[in-house]
Amino acid sequence: MAAGENSVQSNKSTPDLAPLEAVLFDIDGTLCDSDPLHCIAFCEMFSEIGMEVPDDEFVSKNIAGKHSDDIAAALFPDDLPKGVKFLEDVEAKFRRLASENLPPIKGLYKLTKWIEDRGLKRAAVTNAPSQNAELMISKLGLQDFFDLVIAASDCERAKPFPDPYLKALQLLNVSKDHTLVCEDSLPGIKAGVAAGMPVVGLTTNYPENRLREANPTILIKDYEDPKLWDYLEQLDKKREEVVEKQPLEFPSNLGYPNCKHEEQETLVLEFENQIPTL
Repeated sequence: MAAGENSVQSNKSTPDLAPLEAVLFDIDGTLCDSDPLHCIAFCEMFSEIGMEVPDDEFVSKNIAGKHSDDIAAALFPDDLPKGVKFLEDVEAKFRRLASENLPPIKGLYKLTKWIEDRGLKRAAVTNAPSQNAELMISKLGLQDFFDLVIAASDCERAKPFPDPYLKALQLLNVSKDHTLVCEDSLPGIKAGVAAGMPVVGLTTNYPENRLREANPTILIKDYEDPKLWDYLEQLDKKREEVVEKQPLEFPSNLGYPNCKHEEQETLVLEFENQIPTL
């Protein structure tokens, strides 16, 4: 299959996912285009200690999307404390850079509005340190958007293990069968799939052929990609089918279990307008 084709690669079909209850996001490379800033921070630190910058293959295998402890061990296998200190300095540099400029992924706010309009629950799930996560979410203006944030220190095992996503499901009190994940890295997609959820993979930093190894449901360039909105339209259609099958006492959620009161009223009116006059 040619790169860029809209390929559904997981065992979960769109109808099985609806009605959608929640959307879980990674942060770096998924909410914002932060990897160039990480690259600058790493390169500056390598220069300061007189260490050669690793090649792309090493970065892809040992740094991108990985937990800081794993990166430290990969860079300094014989001196872990040095590696930990090195990563702390890198992250401090990154935060200084991110505080000045942190561009969102194209179409991000279109997607967040779609999620808010449907009253879906949402969480940020990241391998980044909590300081980084809080800074990036704040800079993007999403402090009030997320119901919770799961950071690197919140789980004993980080991505690619499913633990961070399973914890998010537990705290949000939602089913994996009705939750969607957005990710941009190989470890992140593996974690979402291992947790039993369909994953929308972004080709922000990884080549498509590498991301396909982790079995994402679809791959998109950014949140304006027509493939994403075709997929979401299918979810909306399935939600409408659920609504049509519900009794006429108008349950409060009408297929979206977390709608706010005013959103519920709007859905009820829309539903009533679809009933033929007798």
